[in-house]
Amino acid sequence: MQKSVAQLGDELARFIEQHPKLWVITGAGVSTDSGIPDYRDANGQWKRPPPVQHGDFMASPSVRQRYWARALVGFKALREAQVSGAHQALAALEAMGFIELLVTQNVDRLHQRAGSRRVVDLHGRADLVKCMSCHYQMMRHAMHSEMARMNPAFAALDATHAPDGDADLETDFSSFQVLDCPRCGGILKPDVVYYGDVVPPERRLAAEAGLKNAQAVLAVGTSLMVFSGYRFCREAHAMGLPIASLSLGVTRADALLTHQWRAPLTPVLTHAVEQLASTQRALDTQGLPSSQNRQGASRSCGSA
Repeated sequence: MQKSVAQLGDELARFIEQHPKLWVITGAGVSTDSGIPDYRDANGQWKRPPPVQHGDFMASPSVRQRYWARALVGFKALREAQVSGAHQALAALEAMGFIELLVTQNVDRLHQRAGSRRVVDLHGRADLVKCMSCHYQMMRHAMHSEMARMNPAFAALDATHAPDGDADLETDFSSFQVLDCPRCGGILKPDVVYYGDVVPPERRLAAEAGLKNAQAVLAVGTSLMVFSGYRFCREAHAMGLPIASLSLGVTRADALLTHQWRAPLTPVLTHAVEQLASTQRALDTQGLPSSQNRQGASRSCGSA
């Protein structure tokens, strides 16, 4: 018998109460309600051709032409995206003291806009562009504005939006003019970890430090198919931490999970937050300090 949203939300709330220092990892599923397409289906398979490889982007001018022309059309999905209920629920969990660290594989910065503060952007941020030679930085919107001026015909095109500011656009890109670094003429690239690239050590170490202080892992809206995220679930499993997943489909870490809910993210998260808030309000009326609130909630949940 299929469980209701309320039942699933109650189960998630109990998991959080029992492990009130969560290490959370999020993926594209958190942002689909914001209008940003995801990469994979419920079975973890690609919905469209895989994104550009780091080596191809760096080595091929034609790959960069195609990338930036499509981005000129598709990036508006990221630029205009609004925070989802899932983003808001996770920010609320942090404000309530339940999140030790949130590590996101997304590059849209929507967690920060929703109010989350303890965030590691594991794969970088799409709104910032860096020179691969001299490390000059500029905001993505400024680069797009300049390339729209340089390529008015491409700026007028429209196409279906694809993940991470891409667009499903196929045409002759050979005339597209790519903006190079205004300081040194080097290659400008979004501050994003492409496939074939590696996560900067400082981000990986920050994520690992948060994991060491956590009591459990909660994966939200991610298939964990990319090793840069999956590796932390392996580390958590080796540490003996409970690992839970809330997503619409399978994950690479299914064999490691202690709890799994395959359900829509926003309603389940929202219900769980409401339950946790109700519990905290009830305990507050008893005049208990917040730390005792959580310990008491965990005891009562464990005996339920």
